[in-house]
Amino acid sequence: MKATPFAVVCLTAGLAVAACGSLPRGRDRIVDAPQRCEDQTIQIYFEPESAEVTGESRAVLRQAAALASSCAVRSVSVMGLADAAGDPGANMELSKRRAQSVTAALAGSGLPNAEYRVSAVGQSGATTTDGRTAPLRRRADVILHLTNR
Repeated sequence: MKATPFAVVCLTAGLAVAACGSLPRGRDRIVDAPQRCEDQTIQIYFEPESAEVTGESRAVLRQAAALASSCAVRSVSVMGLADAAGDPGANMELSKRRAQSVTAALAGSGLPNAEYRVSAVGQSGATTTDGRTAPLRRRADVILHLTNR
């Protein structure tokens, strides 16, 4: 019996070879499907009162750029956010710096040229209707707007 990639998987999974051979023809081959280029949403988190993109966040941005490399990038939206703690004016400036630093890191990650839409909301929306603060608003939200080429 000729060993196929599927038969090898069956043997390592402890299944009988006869059961593996009963699959319809063509099921033993891996088929590469074309990549579907859909919008990607990424959240980049920051330390308190910081706008510095961490090494882990840079790796996430590089991975997103690599996945988007086979797509057409229509645009990139980057929105900086901040917690509700502290001065609202300072939080707005912090969220602007966060959006700018993520934009710079993403542009340097190999993402194809794209139109960037950069915004900041400060602490707006960080407080719920009952007055509680929303946790972990120390981030920038990134949306890669992608289409197939």
